[in-house]
Amino acid sequence: MKTIGKLTLIALFFLGFTAHSYAQAFTVNTGQSKVNWNGKKVTGEHYGTINLKGGTLQVSNGQVTGGNFEMDMNSIVCEDLTDPGTNAKLVGHLKSDDFFSVAKFPGATMAITQVKKTSGNDYVYTGNLTIKGITHPITFTATTTVEGSTLKASGKMVVDRAKYDIRFRSGSFFQNLGDNLIYDDFTLDFSLVANAQ
Repeated sequence: MKTIGKLTLIALFFLGFTAHSYAQAFTVNTGQSKVNWNGKKVTGEHYGTINLKGGTLQVSNGQVTGGNFEMDMNSIVCEDLTDPGTNAKLVGHLKSDDFFSVAKFPGATMAITQVKKTSGNDYVYTGNLTIKGITHPITFTATTTVEGSTLKASGKMVVDRAKYDIRFRSGSFFQNLGDNLIYDDFTLDFSLVANAQ
């Protein structure tokens, strides 16, 4: 009986060690990852990109369990306006206090707190999104795969800018805006590539 007990303890030890060994950190490859933004108004829309500054994802048994990443708000680019002057004016406005206050808050961060698998490679992510120093919970879906030392994830966040005190032409703060209304919701489509450390 004592021998069986010892063997059981040894087996449990190795099982625990094996499970623990699957926990691994993946570093976001900023050169291969991208974030596309899209904002809409009554009379049209604007869209472009934001660079990722960095990030790390924790993976256990092939599934993301947590992590965080940071967007470089100074890197905002508009892709739909072809006139250089108009383009620069819009980007400057987005960086101003009317929108993202980039001089005061150069980074926006996402901290993942929970991940639930729905089916196949689809997962529901829950986390805390911080913009302009203001943090709110957010939930979004993403397709995620882990193959060897490479992790890939793609999905879309729908962000309510009013929660982050981005008031310019927002119907949440001003009435009777008519055609000047800019919708509160904007989207962040992301495609992440991360490599095992």
